[in-house]
Amino acid sequence: MEKNNNSIIKKRRLKGIVVSDKMDKTLVVRIDIFKKHSRYHKYFTVSKKFKVHDEENKYKIGDRVVVEECRPLSKGKRWTVKELINDIKQENIK
Repeated sequence: MEKNNNSIIKKRRLKGIVVSDKMDKTLVVRIDIFKKHSRYHKYFTVSKKFKVHDEENKYKIGDRVVVEECRPLSKGKRWTVKELINDIKQENIK
């Protein structure tokens, strides 16, 4: 959270998977959201890709990460990586 003129701004935090790490200090992270259809009541997945700032270039393809909203860093980059999520399932696969 950030304080700004006696008000608190809550930043959005999302979990996703790194899809691309080919750019310098930038990742592409895919966020999957489950939604329910209003009429048919079936669940489906909506995916969206975000460009995320990675200062140290330490995250690789397949890593699950937490990203946080920030000020605009470039034309398409408005998120930063906060932490790596360690899943038991991923550790068994690797």
